[in-house]
Amino acid sequence: MRSLICLVFLASPVMAQELPFSPDATEACLAQAEDRGAREACIGRSAEACYSREGVYSNYAIGICFGAEADYWDVRLNTVYTELIKAETAMLKEMNDIGATVPDTVTALREMQRAWIPYRDAACWYEYTTWGGGSGGGPANAACLMHETGRQALELEMRLGERAQ
Repeated sequence: MRSLICLVFLASPVMAQELPFSPDATEACLAQAEDRGAREACIGRSAEACYSREGVYSNYAIGICFGAEADYWDVRLNTVYTELIKAETAMLKEMNDIGATVPDTVTALREMQRAWIPYRDAACWYEYTTWGGGSGGGPANAACLMHETGRQALELEMRLGERAQ
């Protein structure tokens, strides 16, 4: 029994390596999306392409694919957050330089993002718990993290686009 458990754990990294993730499907979808709803519908496209390959059908593999796309969205989110902080800082400085009294959008953005993270984590923990401890809980949690992070990245990208106009 102990050797079987070791084999399962040893096989896990190999299985993860056999699931090549590419964000191409998501990026192709985003390139053609014309509105917010269509952009949000792109979330999960690359994960689906990852786990839809022949022979990929375990909850473990599906969870790996969702997790890989969640990581993709997390990188996008962190990148756009940094750019939006810069844009809001520049806008605030410009307003202060001309003597305008405006709300501090930099602090508001930081507070919003800090509040969003525990919301996302709690929502996805709830999603996990609805599986009653079953093997679908892990993939459900990973899918939730992917969707929530993707939506937040798209929201901040939209906000950054508004600032650029």
